[in-house]
Amino acid sequence: MEKYITKKYASILILLIVVACGTGINLFSDQEEVKLGIQFDGEIRSKPDEFPIYNKNPQVKEYIRTRIYDHVLESPEVKKNVVYSYQMEIIDNDSTLNAFAVPGGYIYLYTGLIKYLDSEAALAGVIAHEIAHIERRHATQRITNAYGLQLLANLALGNNPSQVSIIVANLFSGLTLLANSRSAEDESDKYAVLYLSSTRYYPGGVKFFFEKLRDDGKISSGGGGIATFLSTHPDPIDRINTTEQRLREQGLPIRTYTDVEEPTIFREEYIRNIKDRI
Repeated sequence: MEKYITKKYASILILLIVVACGTGINLFSDQEEVKLGIQFDGEIRSKPDEFPIYNKNPQVKEYIRTRIYDHVLESPEVKKNVVYSYQMEIIDNDSTLNAFAVPGGYIYLYTGLIKYLDSEAALAGVIAHEIAHIERRHATQRITNAYGLQLLANLALGNNPSQVSIIVANLFSGLTLLANSRSAEDESDKYAVLYLSSTRYYPGGVKFFFEKLRDDGKISSGGGGIATFLSTHPDPIDRINTTEQRLREQGLPIRTYTDVEEPTIFREEYIRNIKDRI
């Protein structure tokens, strides 16, 4: 009888989580996100062929971290910079124009992206966008939606699963589950503008990468290192237009990545301290 009751309540609990997952409930606490991020980072560092860590010029990495990354994190709009273990790493892969974030505060930038960009504001826009993914907990929301039933079943039935390790391993099958939805990308663009508004950088820097891709003809062709990015992100043109609309609503000027006069873009500093040295 006791066994029957346990299974009965487990079934009810499982049913509740299925409903909950459909409404955006997240099974992970902030502390669990930090632990999950540590496992992700360990998995990344255990795959040097797939994720080679950049170590050619530590001064470039330090400049990016202290000058741009830490500065964006100091925005008062970033609420969990003392909760998550925010860290930045550079992946030495010139053929990939991408960046990604994993739970708990870990952000990874590809050298291909860094070399492609033209200004500190552009890189700050990318970094702010990835911080927003972490702050808005997009990755663990997707994990909950994908694994919520399985996680709860193991918990309710008293199993002793190494479920998180399984999830981490599965997510590294091309980082498929780390691909963000259109709504998550839009929300991260929105918060990136908000974060940058209290920094030295132009808040519209989040759209500079897409503008350069557009002008270089890479969006339509999907070539030149952009195929991976386009496979995991929604329409860049829509994101340019939406960001510009948000800037107008805030009474902010519309700048482009080619603007050489705007001081909040920091083009020369980027070329001198990053692009020419990485």
